Amino acid sequence: MALNLTRRKFLQTASLAAASAAMSGCFAKKADASAPFVRKPFTAPGSFAGTTTAVGGVCEMCFWRCQLVGKVRDGQLVKLEGNPKSIDNGQSICARGNAGVKLLYDPDRLKFPMKNVGKRGAPEWKRISWEEALDECASKLKAVVDKYGPQGIAIFPHGSSAKYPMTFFEHVVGTPNNSEASFFQCRGIRDTAYVATLDVAPGENVDMPNAKAIFLVGCHFGENVHVSHLKRYLKGLENGAKLIVVDPRFSASAAKADIWVKIKPGTDTAFLLAIMNYLVKEGKYDKKYVEEHGQGFDQFTKAIAHATPEWAAKICDIPAKQIKEVADMLAANAPSVSIHPGRHVSWHGNDFQRERSLACLTGLLGAIGVKGGFVAGKGPKSGKAGWPKPMAEHAEKYALHKLAKVHPYSPPGTPTDLIRNAAVTGKPYPIKGFVAWGQNPIQTIPDQALTIKMLQQMDFVLVCDVMPTDITMYADILLPESSYLERYDHIQKGTQWNFADPHQQFITARMPLVSPTAADHERKDSVWIVNELAKRMGYGEHIKVQSGEDMTDKILAGAEPPLSIEQLRKEDGIHVQPGVDPYGKALDVYFFSEDIAAAGFPGAPTYIPVPEPPKGFARLVYGRAPVHTFNRTMNNAWLHNEMPTNPVWLNDESAKKMGLKDGDSVMLVNQDGVKSRTSTVVKVTPGIRKDTVYMAHGYGTMNPLMTVGAGAGVDDQSLISKSAVDPETGAHGMRNNFVKFIKDGKELSIPA
Repeated sequence: MALNLTRRKFLQTASLAAASAAMSGCFAKKADASAPFVRKPFTAPGSFAGTTTAVGGVCEMCFWRCQLVGKVRDGQLVKLEGNPKSIDNGQSICARGNAGVKLLYDPDRLKFPMKNVGKRGAPEWKRISWEEALDECASKLKAVVDKYGPQGIAIFPHGSSAKYPMTFFEHVVGTPNNSEASFFQCRGIRDTAYVATLDVAPGENVDMPNAKAIFLVGCHFGENVHVSHLKRYLKGLENGAKLIVVDPRFSASAAKADIWVKIKPGTDTAFLLAIMNYLVKEGKYDKKYVEEHGQGFDQFTKAIAHATPEWAAKICDIPAKQIKEVADMLAANAPSVSIHPGRHVSWHGNDFQRERSLACLTGLLGAIGVKGGFVAGKGPKSGKAGWPKPMAEHAEKYALHKLAKVHPYSPPGTPTDLIRNAAVTGKPYPIKGFVAWGQNPIQTIPDQALTIKMLQQMDFVLVCDVMPTDITMYADILLPESSYLERYDHIQKGTQWNFADPHQQFITARMPLVSPTAADHERKDSVWIVNELAKRMGYGEHIKVQSGEDMTDKILAGAEPPLSIEQLRKEDGIHVQPGVDPYGKALDVYFFSEDIAAAGFPGAPTYIPVPEPPKGFARLVYGRAPVHTFNRTMNNAWLHNEMPTNPVWLNDESAKKMGLKDGDSVMLVNQDGVKSRTSTVVKVTPGIRKDTVYMAHGYGTMNPLMTVGAGAGVDDQSLISKSAVDPETGAHGMRNNFVKFIKDGKELSIPA
C-alpha cells in the first residue's frame, strides 16, 4: 500500500489526460492473457488497417454505461473505445470497458437453450431447440399462474436487458414479486431516504468539479471506476477541493484525503448526528436556507441535542477533535460542498437513518442547487415503449410488504426476504415459479442457504443470462442471451459531467456493434424471447413492440426533438443539444418528517447501534475492485489476469500476533461456523482497523462452467449467513457478519 502517496503527487499523476490514457489503453497489450479473440490476424502488428468504426455502443460491463465505438474487421470486433462525441465519458473507458471484447468472444458464454435433466444445483445439461425451450417455459409458468395466481411467480432481474421481461411479468402477468439487486442490495435505501427528506432521488448528482469540499462516507472512488463520475471527482481535486473520507479502511479515496476518519463500522450515523449538532450549536449552518426551506427544524434540533462530539467519539472510536475538524471544514466551505449520497449503501440494517442524515446535512449547509453542491442536471426527454399495464393493480394488491404492512419506504419491487420467506413457508401465499434474468442471486443476496432452499421448492426455474453464473446451476431451462455488444435495448441520456462547462444534454441508444448471427450459437435478445414467451402464455395481444430495434425507435421518436436510430447513426451515435442551467433550484428539507414518524419510525435521523464482533472475530466488509464488476466479470480472462483473487485485508499488528504474513494462503469461517469454500491470500496493512477485515466482492464462483473464474478467491457472500434488514425499506444490510481465519486447518482468532 502506498501510504506515502501525497495528495500533491496524486494530482500531479492523475490529471484527466493521464487518467483517460490509463483507462482507455491499460489492457492493449494483455491479449495474450488467454486464447486469441479474433479469427484472422491483422495485416501488420499494431495496425488497424481495414477496420471500420461502428457507433452506438453503450457499455454494460458495469451499470455506468459509457458510450462506445467499436473497431470491426471482417465482422469481428477487435477493439472498443470511448465515443469521441460523448460529453459524458468522452474517449475514456476503463479496464472493464476495454475487456468487453473478451466477454463477446468468451468460449464459456452460453450458446444454446439448455434443459436440466439432472438436479438443481448439480445440473446435467441437454441441448434443446428454442421451440422446445419456449414451449416448456410457457407451459410451466402458465401452470403456476393457473394454480397459484400471478403472485405465484417471482422475478429477479438486473441490467438493461431485464427491463422488458421485468415489466412483462409485473404489468401483464401481474406478479409483484420483483427483486432487483440494484435496489434491494445497493441503492434503494439511498433513493427512498432522499425522497423522504428532499422529495427527489439523488442519483450521484453532486457537482464535484465546482466543490470547495467533497465529503465521502464509505465511497471507494478509484476502486469503483465509473469513468465520468471519476472525472468529476478528479476535476474537483484538481480545482483545489478539500477531501474528507470516512472509512474504516485506507481506500483509494482515503489515500487522497485531507482528513481520513478511520471510523468504526456501523457508527456512521452517530458521527453525522454529532457533526450536525455541533454545526447547529455553534451557529455554523445556513440559517437563511433552513429558515426558508427547512421543515421540522426545531423538532430535529431537539432530537439530536444529545449527539455531542464527545458522545459520538466513544461510539465511533475516533477523536472528538476530529469530528469538530470535519464539521468546521464543511462549514468553512459551505455551501459549495459535495456531500455524496453514496451508491452501494446496504451495509448494516440501519442505513435509512444514515442516508437521511446525509440529506439533512446537505440541507443544513445550504448545499442544494448551488455550484459545488447537490445539483441535478436536467437531461433530455424521451418517449416510452414496452408493455401496457392490465395487471398492475393486481400486482399492487398482492405486494408482500403491503399485505404485511411493513417496510413502508421500500424501493420499487418487493423486499427480497419477504419473497424468500413466502416461498419457503407458503405464507401469505405460495411462490412456485422463479425467473432470474441477468441477476445472480446466489452472489447478490445474503444467506445463500435460504436462497437455495427457495429455489429447490419451486415448481419451475427459468434463467436467462450471457454467462453460466452460479444461479444457472439451479435452472430447469437455461436460455442464452445476446450480449450488450450485439443488441438494441437501452436508451442512455443525461447531462455533461462538468457543470462548469456550457450546459448540454445528450441522448444515445444502444445499437449492435457486431452482428449476433453466427453458426456456432443461437443467442437471442430479451425482446424476442419475451415476445415469444408471451404469445405462448396467452398474452400476445399485449405485445406493442416487435423487436429491440422497434422498441428503440419508438422511444427515440418521443424525444424532443424526435429522433431515430438512423438519425443517431448520422450523428456518430450520440445526439447532443443545449442543456438547462442546473443551478438555482432550492429543495425543501424535511429535517423532522411527520410522515416517517406516523409510520412508526424516528422522525429525525437517529443512530441505531449494530452488533459488536464476538471475541476472536472481526467484522467482514466488502467492496468493489477496479477491474471487476462484482461476479459479472469474474470469467473475463483479461480482467482475471490483472486481479485473479481478492486478498483479505488484515491489520498489520493483528497479523503479527496471529503469525500471518503478507501473501499467506487462508480460508475464513464466520460466527455461524460457515466456512469459505475456497481460499485467498492475506494482505497485511496498517490501513485497516483491527476490528475489521475487507475483501472485494464477487469472487469464488462455484460453477465449473466458468472455467476462468471458478474457485478463484473467496465468495464473501457465502460468509454472510446472518441477515440484517433495514426496517424502513426491507433492504439487506450485508456487513453484520464476522469472521476468523483458517490457516493449515487451524482457526486463528483475531486479537481485539
